Amino acid sequence: MKKKIVFMLINMNIGGTEKALLNMISEIPRDKYEITILMLEEYGGFLNEIPEDVKIEYVKKYKRIQTLLDIPLHINSLNEFKKGNVNKGFNLLFLYLISKVFKERSSLYKYILKDHIVLPDKYDIAVAYAGPMDLISYFVIKKIKAKKKIQWIHFDIEKIGFNKHFANKYYKEFDKIFVVSNEAKVKLVNTLPLLNEKTTVFFNMVSQQIIHKKSKEGIGFKDNFKGLRILTVGRLTIEKGQDLAISALVRLIAEGYNVRWYSLGDGNSKKYYEKLVEDYNLQDNFVFLEADPNPYTYIKQCDLYVQPSRYEGYCITLLEAKTLNKPIITTDVNGAKEQIINGKTGLIVGIDDYEIYEAIKRLLLDNKLLNEITENLRKEKIESLGQYKEISNL
Repeated sequence: MKKKIVFMLINMNIGGTEKALLNMISEIPRDKYEITILMLEEYGGFLNEIPEDVKIEYVKKYKRIQTLLDIPLHINSLNEFKKGNVNKGFNLLFLYLISKVFKERSSLYKYILKDHIVLPDKYDIAVAYAGPMDLISYFVIKKIKAKKKIQWIHFDIEKIGFNKHFANKYYKEFDKIFVVSNEAKVKLVNTLPLLNEKTTVFFNMVSQQIIHKKSKEGIGFKDNFKGLRILTVGRLTIEKGQDLAISALVRLIAEGYNVRWYSLGDGNSKKYYEKLVEDYNLQDNFVFLEADPNPYTYIKQCDLYVQPSRYEGYCITLLEAKTLNKPIITTDVNGAKEQIINGKTGLIVGIDDYEIYEAIKRLLLDNKLLNEITENLRKEKIESLGQYKEISNL
């Protein structure tokens, strides 16, 4: 009899977390597992990438829930008073005060999910995959019936979206906590030592076969640029550091280097980045490409892959660039040292535009080092270790 497993996340936006899930699902044997993906919203460029044999479910009435989450509670309370909904206004005001006192919002989650029944299906394993997102963690704990429950943490908890008060209260209810790098585990355990025993490192996986196959299917770059092509793949957000890339490019162009930097992705900082490019008069040198579910053709065709992030959990695009043997420069974010041997399979630099510029310049001037890195990447094996066994062991 097949084991039933459900993964819960926000949506299937084109991003590292969603791609990591798709990669892992491709490794899970279908003769042993029946897989469901539960999402808060029906959205994302990876929706069509979900295998046909995977069930898809959505949380009902999430838009109403989202309104209560996105607008500050005291504002929502005031709006209800203005509408004449006195009881609801007082309820929201009370929840606002409670969340301020206890510094976490589980009382709000209980309120907004009170009419949402526990899912009728019973699973062997339920996974809060988009972690840390407290609503998803709460939903998995309170609204899903499962023999075992897993919390997955994909991000640097010191940099983004981690409420240690909520985690201290609810993470003990999970049977296992997976983090995506050794650095991430150290930070979690240092913050909440009681989680040490149930926390395990589960590296993001890539399918080399799929990457090589898809790298031959796309069109890739459509211009006829003859200089050095630099590529960055990722959401256009401050944490991904495209502004550092733009600043580094300013220096390279000023020194006369024939380079063009391509940024593949979309995000809420796009207008800001476009304005930066315009201010520096780099419209011909920094090119914005739309998010693409298949970035592999671009990676295969570029000359240098650069990841200028301010923080990551375990950057999956580095694994993809390594798979296609591309010289890599990455900032020293979580997991970088676990993926790149500095000076051997790439260069690791500080989170600084000048250091990024210096590293690119170093590879431009040292063709021997560039070739050595490429050759070392060809020799290095990136193995999918069948880590899904960590799940089956539960």
